[in-house]
Amino acid sequence: MDFILIIIGFLLCLAGIIGSIIPILPGPPVSWVGLLLLHLTDGVPFSYWFLGITFVVAITIFILDYFIPAVGTKRFGGSRAGAIGATIGLIIGILSPIPFGILIGLFVGALIGELAFNKTEGKQAIKAAFGSFLGFLVSTFMKLVIATTFLGFFIWDLIQYWNNFF
Repeated sequence: MDFILIIIGFLLCLAGIIGSIIPILPGPPVSWVGLLLLHLTDGVPFSYWFLGITFVVAITIFILDYFIPAVGTKRFGGSRAGAIGATIGLIIGILSPIPFGILIGLFVGALIGELAFNKTEGKQAIKAAFGSFLGFLVSTFMKLVIATTFLGFFIWDLIQYWNNFF
């Protein structure tokens, strides 16, 4: 049973990294579940402190992920229409087969949202779209760092307690 938990936990940590880049999966929480599964094995001692702290970090990053792009948009003079356009563009970018569709869709969506629905002038709309794009990159980077760190914790604990499994 421990081997199944280890394999599923490792796959969840990898899925968390992928989910940090592709916004369909909540990256850090998925990676945290992978850590939890490792700590549920008989070979690794269950640590409430470690799991509690990593859980708080995962949930905090998960919540911040929804605010950072909006803050980026607002900081660069964008509006709610630009933030909604960025979200719609992001979804279209994920579904499109073009390279870097996520990034292009995000930027173009924010730009269209500002130009069409908020009636923002060209230069200001581009600035707001750039703010949304920058906010997305910052939140993606944060999620990626946390999910990769969780994978590192997973591997570290697995190596540290390797003899307990064999």
